[in-house]
Amino acid sequence: MCWSATADLVAGIGVAAVGVACVAQVRRWGDLPLAALPLLLGAHQIVESVVWDSGGGSGPATVAWAVMALPLLAVWVPLGVVCAVPREARPRAAVPLGAGVATAVVLAHGLATRPVTAEIRGHTVGYAVHLPHAGVLVAGYLVATVGALLVSGDRGLLRLGAVVAVGAVICWALWRLEFVSTWCAFAAVSSVVLWTWLRGRPRGGEGAAG
Repeated sequence: MCWSATADLVAGIGVAAVGVACVAQVRRWGDLPLAALPLLLGAHQIVESVVWDSGGGSGPATVAWAVMALPLLAVWVPLGVVCAVPREARPRAAVPLGAGVATAVVLAHGLATRPVTAEIRGHTVGYAVHLPHAGVLVAGYLVATVGALLVSGDRGLLRLGAVVAVGAVICWALWRLEFVSTWCAFAAVSSVVLWTWLRGRPRGGEGAAG
């Protein structure tokens, strides 16, 4: 999320461009899901620019934003980690993936059966998804996304996990204060860290910690 429709659109295009560079850096097929993550984040911000222009509400752009942010990312990130890490690290990486799948199923059901609304609040957009056991779902989501990076055993992914964890706290605090939404900057920094990680990856074979 950014602070205006224009900022979201520009940031989305920029992050997607980093995604193209990430995909171009791929040296082994197992890295492709994580390499494509900035493409998803960029598309997510472009979708939100439509939410801004629509004045919020519960239209298709709002629903698409929620689907990408919630169930899709909850599975995409831990699955990407499982694909990228060496075979011996996959059992521990499978734990966040299991949490992500379970969380995504509940989130997807909620999005399919309950309304999703967006409200413009100054320089932020507030989204409302009325789901039961929200605290449990948030915990499962964090285990799936941040947790997957932190247990990967790869120094580059651990670095990315630290950036994601710290950046998410800062962005969430600013968003909760309805001061300004800075998620787009957070997505851009994370995407550049991911590109740096991909540049140092080995060619072919199993992933290596680095």
